[in-house]
Amino acid sequence: MVLGDCPYCDDGKIEVRKKEVRGKKVELYACSNANWKTEDGEFFELTIDSKCDFKIWQNALSRYGHYLKHAEVKELLLGNEVEIKLKTQKRFGLKNTDRKDYYKNIVLNRDYGVEVLF
Repeated sequence: MVLGDCPYCDDGKIEVRKKEVRGKKVELYACSNANWKTEDGEFFELTIDSKCDFKIWQNALSRYGHYLKHAEVKELLLGNEVEIKLKTQKRFGLKNTDRKDYYKNIVLNRDYGVEVLF
């Protein structure tokens, strides 16, 4: 499945690739000009023949309780900010009743895939 044109190279398309990381199935949104290899199933690196390094992991925001959807990635590829719902982390002694949902915008980030605008 193709989600859109790559924002980092001229002729690449962003594809949905199924991966398994630490025993969990997750999607990798990557450029068709990027090939990724792994030896341990956790750390992925580009192969020598790759021409682009675009990637976003579906679970990039999982620590905030959000998994990226295809529609959200499509909007990011168009250069738009995307508003998403995040959850307060269950750290710092918060009870479940104290946890709040909040909304933040995300944008593409070359190093991390996506970036939350706080």
